[in-house]
Amino acid sequence: MFAGEDTNNYFESGHSEQKKASSKIARFTLPKLPDHFSAWVDQHSFDVVTVCDLSGHLVYVSQSVSHVLGYSPEQLLGDFVLDYVSPTNQTEILSKIPIQTEASSRFHVSIRNHSGKFIWMETVIARLLHKDTNVDLYLCITRDITDKKEAEEMMIRSEKMSVSGQLAAGIAHEIRNPLTSLKGFVRLLQTGSEKKEDYFKIMIDEIEKMENITSELLFVAKPMTDDKANVRLSEMISDVITLLQPQANMQALELQVKLEHNPVLYCDKSQIKQVFINLIKNAIEAMDKSGVIRIESHIAQEQCHIDIIDEGPGIPLSIIHKVKEPFFTTKKDGTGLGLMICNQILEHHNGSLSIFQNAETSGSTFRVSLPVELL
Repeated sequence: MFAGEDTNNYFESGHSEQKKASSKIARFTLPKLPDHFSAWVDQHSFDVVTVCDLSGHLVYVSQSVSHVLGYSPEQLLGDFVLDYVSPTNQTEILSKIPIQTEASSRFHVSIRNHSGKFIWMETVIARLLHKDTNVDLYLCITRDITDKKEAEEMMIRSEKMSVSGQLAAGIAHEIRNPLTSLKGFVRLLQTGSEKKEDYFKIMIDEIEKMENITSELLFVAKPMTDDKANVRLSEMISDVITLLQPQANMQALELQVKLEHNPVLYCDKSQIKQVFINLIKNAIEAMDKSGVIRIESHIAQEQCHIDIIDEGPGIPLSIIHKVKEPFFTTKKDGTGLGLMICNQILEHHNGSLSIFQNAETSGSTFRVSLPVELL
C-alpha cells in the first residue's frame, strides 16, 4: 500500500473485485448447456460419439459423424457396429470390449467411411448404466487419427530403410562365400566330374542360404502390415538371427538363444520382428570387441519377457530414461527413431519395453514384454 492511500477504499476495492468474480462464477455455472449450444458442439466436434446396446447395435450417433465419416446419423442407427470395422480388427476389438459396468478401454481401429475407404481412428469405449432405464449401454468416443498414423508409418519406413542399408555390408560379405562355392562347383561340373549328385546337394544348400538371407533383408524394407495372428516366438527369433548373423560374424560376436517354453504370441509378425531386429542390431553395435549377445525368454504372470543382453559399456543411468524419446541418440549416424518405434509397436500390442543396466556384468538388457498364450 502506498503512503496516503485510503485504507477503506483499498479493501472496499478488493472486496468489490471479489464480489464481481463471485457473481461471474455464479452467472456461468450452468447445470446444462442450452440445446442450441449442444447442437453446435455436436455438429462441429472432431470426435464421433456413439451409443450401442449390448448386442452391438447403434442406438445413438452424433451429428459430427457427417463430416468425420460422411454418414448421416439416420443411416447408421440400428446397424451392427462391427459391420463398419475392418475384418482384421474385429477379433481384437471383441477382446477389448469392457465386460463390467463402469469399465473402459482404449484402442486403435480401422473404420470404413461413406466412400468405402478404411481410416484409422482412436476409440475409447465404456460400459455405463443408463439410470433412467436401468440398462447397460456402450458409450464410444472415436477420433480420426489418420494423419498421426501416416506420420508414424513414414518414420517407420525411414528407419527400416536405414536399417537395411546398415545391414547391407554384412549381408554382401555373407553372400559372397556361397557364391564362391557355387562358382567352384560349376567349374568342377564343367570338367566332367562324376560326383554330380554330391555337388548338386551342396549347391542347393548354398543357394537356400543366400535365399534365406535375402528374403529377410527384403522383409525389413517391406511396409508394415497390421495383421495379427498366433506366432511362435522361436520362429520370429530364428528369422531375425538369419538376418543379423552376418553382422555379428563381422564383429566376432556370438548370438546365443535360450527360449523358455517356446511360447505363442498373438501379434503382427512383421512388427514384432522389426522390434527384435532393432534391439539385437543395437546390441551388436554397442559391443566394440568380441563377446556374446544373449536372447532369452521366460514366462511370468501371463507375460512373455524376452531379454536382449549385451556385453557393451552399458547405458549411463543419467540418460537411460531418454533413450525411448524421438530423435535422442548416442550414435554418430543414428536417427534416434529406432527405440521410439519399438516402444510404439509394443504399446499397440499391449506390451512394453524396459531397459536395465546389467548388475553383475557390463552392458545393458532390453526387455520386451508381451501377452502370451501357452498352447
